[in-house]
Amino acid sequence: MTAQPAQSTIAVVLQVRDGRLQALVWQRAREPQSGRWALPGGTLAAGESLEQSIRRHLAAKVDVQELSHLEQLETAVDGAASAGWQVTTAYLGLVPTHLDPAIPADTRWHPLEALPPLAFDNGATIERGRDRLQAKLSYTNLGFALAPPEFTISELRAIYVAALGHAVSATNLQRVLLRRGVLETTGERREPGPSGGRPAALFRFRTRTLAITDQFAVLRPQRAGE
Repeated sequence: MTAQPAQSTIAVVLQVRDGRLQALVWQRAREPQSGRWALPGGTLAAGESLEQSIRRHLAAKVDVQELSHLEQLETAVDGAASAGWQVTTAYLGLVPTHLDPAIPADTRWHPLEALPPLAFDNGATIERGRDRLQAKLSYTNLGFALAPPEFTISELRAIYVAALGHAVSATNLQRVLLRRGVLETTGERREPGPSGGRPAALFRFRTRTLAITDQFAVLRPQRAGE
């Protein structure tokens, strides 16, 4: 009889921090690949669902209540794993900008363009998580999972720029998201900072639940002059 594969779950947890899209990784203290950094996760316990498994493992690294969105990303089979046949299911998790989750000493946020040496094929998994996020920012309301409860359009634009990796027109972003019914005004305004300026209108997402808003949309890079 063929042995059943070992099953595990991992998560690409992303947050815009200091104006950059960053991933949560932890440094392995044991072999294999001791000293390298890895995505949070672990083995599936008996009677546990995949989502229950990843939430349990994430709880050891970050407060899972602060995840604003969690979705299954991919499942991969590794027949060459050191422990035998391995099936790993990856998730994408998002944390909004206004939160700063407490994390253990072996865990760090790292910008995606400056990741440390990663264990296994976690680098490719992070790239696929970023690609999923970028795609869904175009055709869904997933920006809610990265943004605070209330924000100015300028603040929201900065989040989209960090997540998409290219310039975005604030005027175009506001027009598109309002036309799709994704945003609404709060009726409040934020007073200008020490540098002056006019008070800025505050917006919020109409819902903080994932919804497709335009399945064929693509948020393109900002053109010169926009």
